[in-house]
Amino acid sequence: MALSALALTSGGCTTVVIDEYRRSTGELAVGDSVVILGRRHSSEYETEPDLINCVGDTLHNPESGVTVIPEQQFVDALYPWFEPRKAPMHIKSLSRLMDIPDVRSRMEQYGVKYIVWIDGSTETTSSAGSIGCSIGTAGAGCFGFGTWDKESDYEASVWDFRDQELSGKISADAQGTSYMPAIVVPIPLIARVQNNACKGMAAQLKEFLLPPQSASR
Repeated sequence: MALSALALTSGGCTTVVIDEYRRSTGELAVGDSVVILGRRHSSEYETEPDLINCVGDTLHNPESGVTVIPEQQFVDALYPWFEPRKAPMHIKSLSRLMDIPDVRSRMEQYGVKYIVWIDGSTETTSSAGSIGCSIGTAGAGCFGFGTWDKESDYEASVWDFRDQELSGKISADAQGTSYMPAIVVPIPLIARVQNNACKGMAAQLKEFLLPPQSASR
């Protein structure tokens, strides 16, 4: 059991804090795979597919020992058992799924070792300023200054599929401010909040899932 925190910054505009709670060490072996899935059961929000794809694409590196099955490919292959209305909400639900021969066969075919559920969203929390544009005899132009803040809040629950236990959790909290100065032409300075949350979570997942000697590669 361990707890750690990692802070990252990007261009002074975005801050990402990663927290980890670990119950077991990574055990990915040759032939094992990982599934990254987004929680979409809430009526208030859904974990964005582009965030899930970003984490999966960033984490996927067979040469270092991490093979990630694309979310849509996995959900289609296991239809309808991982659709939002049927997806297991708790680790104990996996045992009931394994009683279904077709589900067990396909999970074994993919070599699934870990299922990573990511829950959360990115939202605009505030904005300020204004920009006005006009057309005159001297030409067109825009003047003003605007800012907006975004926050990403995600939590990944790592399920050990074979041992049917919760291996741990990783949370990513990212905040950033984007700027739009306009002197004739607007120039957006965008804080890549969600993208930085993705990269921070993927880097921590790699350390989480692999044995120490493999994670350093």
